Order: sequence, then C-alpha cells, then structure tokens
Amino acid sequence: MTESGYSVENYGAMIGDRVRLDAHAAALRAAVRPGAVVLEIGTGPGVFAVLACQLGASRVFAMEVNPVIDLARQIAKDNGCADRIEFIEEISTKAALPVRADVIISDLRGVLPTFELHIPSIADARRRFLAPGGTLIPRKDSIYAAVVEIPERYAKIVDPWERNGLGLDLSAARRIVLNELHTVRFAPEQLLTQPQLWATFDYRTVENPDIQRELSWTVQRDGTGHGTAVWFDTELADGVGFSNAPESPPTIYGYLFFPWLHPVPLVAGQNVRVDLLAKLLEKDYFYRWKTKIASVESPEKIVAQFDQSQLQGATLSPSALQKGASTFVPQISEAGRVLQRALELMDGSAPLEEIARRLSAEYPSRFPQWQQALSYAGAMSKDYSR
Repeated sequence: MTESGYSVENYGAMIGDRVRLDAHAAALRAAVRPGAVVLEIGTGPGVFAVLACQLGASRVFAMEVNPVIDLARQIAKDNGCADRIEFIEEISTKAALPVRADVIISDLRGVLPTFELHIPSIADARRRFLAPGGTLIPRKDSIYAAVVEIPERYAKIVDPWERNGLGLDLSAARRIVLNELHTVRFAPEQLLTQPQLWATFDYRTVENPDIQRELSWTVQRDGTGHGTAVWFDTELADGVGFSNAPESPPTIYGYLFFPWLHPVPLVAGQNVRVDLLAKLLEKDYFYRWKTKIASVESPEKIVAQFDQSQLQGATLSPSALQKGASTFVPQISEAGRVLQRALELMDGSAPLEEIARRLSAEYPSRFPQWQQALSYAGAMSKDYSR
C-alpha cells in the first residue's frame, strides 16, 4: 500500500458512493463470522473496520498511512469499537501482524486496479497475513476496454494548445497531452464498439501486476473515434460486486482514457486494434498504446496508425534524462547533503529540537533560523523515523 494523499473530503466521496459502499458492506456481511480476525488495508476513516466489529469480529487490524488514521481512531471510539481495533500507521508491505486474518478487505485501486502498488500489496498481504481458507475482498477485478466517441472531452484536452486566445503556436504541447492518460465520463451510447476484456486479476492467485494484450474490435456504428476508454468490474464475494461500466450506475472511479493523436472517422464493420500495455515500474505504472485502424473496404490496409506512450508525454529535460542514464556518474547535491545529515542525526539519541539546531548551525544559508530546520526535520521524521 502506498502513502495516500487523500483528504477527508476525498474519503467522504468514497463513503458517499453507495454503489461502492453497499457492495463492500455486503461482502463483509457475507465473510465476517463471530470471533473473526479482520484486516483492512487502507482503512481511511475506518468505516469498514467499525462495520467488521459490528458484524462480530473479535479483533480488527486497520492499516493506514494517511493522517486520517487519527479520525479513524475517534470514529472507532464513537462507535464503541476502539477496544477491538488496532490501528497500524504503516505501509502494509512493511507491517507485521501477530496473528493471521480470516478476512482481508481493501480498496487500493485508483481509476483502475493497475494503480501504484495495489496488486503487489494485495499479493503480499495474501501470502503473509491471510489465514488458510481466509477471504479476500475484493476477490477478482476484470478490466474492459472499448473505442469511444467523446468530442467534447477530447476538445477539452487539445483546444488550449490549438485555439488559445493569444494566437500563439502552442502545438508542441499537443503531442504531450495526447500521450497522457485522462479520467473521463461518458454515456453508453458514446461507445463505438462492444467492450473487450483486457485483463482479469484474481487476487487469490495474482502475482504479476503487468498487462499486455492486443484488443480487436469491430466498429458497431458510424462515428468518430477519439481513443480507447477502460474501466473495471469487481467481484467482492459470491453474488456480490459492482460494475464501473458506462451503462452501470455511476461510481467515484470514472474511466481511464487513452486518446488518439487525432480523431478518426469510423464506419460500421471497420476493424480497430490496440496493443495496450500496463507495466509497473518502481511505484507507478507505465502505459503504452499502439493503435491500428483498418480500411473497411480492404481490411489488410491500415488507414490510421498511432504509437503512443507516457514516455512521449513526459516533460523531462535533457539534463533530467541524462541523470537516469546508466553511464551517468552522480554526485550528491546540497539538498541531498542536508537530507543525508538530517537522517544521520536521527539515530535515536537526540530530540527534534536538538537536531534542528544542529542543522541550522551546519547549514545556515539553508536554515537561517533553527525553527525552519525544525519544520524540515519534522517532515523528515514523519517519513523516515519509527
């Protein structure tokens, strides 16, 4: 589980999504037995942890790295569950439990299940925390894709760079924004093809977080294609789940949109193929989408072809790219030396005020007043101390 940047308002939106909330609550009701041990990864304000207690769990572990964990503690107290919930302010892959859990519940997705370290975190939790025969919520996610016609949303992406009010040539940015991912919403009638299954993650067995598959569609109606949209369906328990598909009730997640470099007129019967890759690199996913659109009269003839990726949408300077090259010889910067020294001083022998005063004395140009160093050391302490 990665550190969340969600606000309390963001968590409120998640709780307010009754499609999501009611489905997860139903899955918990089906899974939690009296005396069960439950683990919630990414507990947020602790709603599902409290519900697990109300359903008879004897012990609940609630993991969260966001400061909202303090709100979760208060909510647990207000609902009479504080004595049965142990809050763990740690990333799940670095945490330990004294016992295994009968039920593990989480919702670490973003717009898609391919979000940050979601899948490795669940695989790790399954191996280290789940009791034999235990239950994972969710159980399975399936990801679907289709070609869409969304002229207004596409225009919102490109118009600032094509039709700016100053009459400037900003076309250099157009290719960048069309190699980025966008969250969109649209009506089901804006689909130009039937959805195709891109991938399924069965959390009871999943190990590989990556996806690569070529999808192929036959255009269902005449229209203009603007790109590929992707969404997920989830199975939480037997007969319990929900769909994030366009024809389903709206949820907080939205759909992920892979735009094409330019709109393409399409006619019914035309073939569209997209080789879609999602690969986890360090803590974030890298996406690449290669599109081929065939002629309806001569299917072997390609009338439009795009090769797009987030790499082409990155705004890295040559110097930044050079610093990542295998031949580059790095030398620590002034900011790096300050960080290094701050971490050295956090050896368990001195309080933050003493550390701050020493940092201010050693780096007076960076911290003219020791209180400035205290703010810096406090932030480093939150990230790196235990």
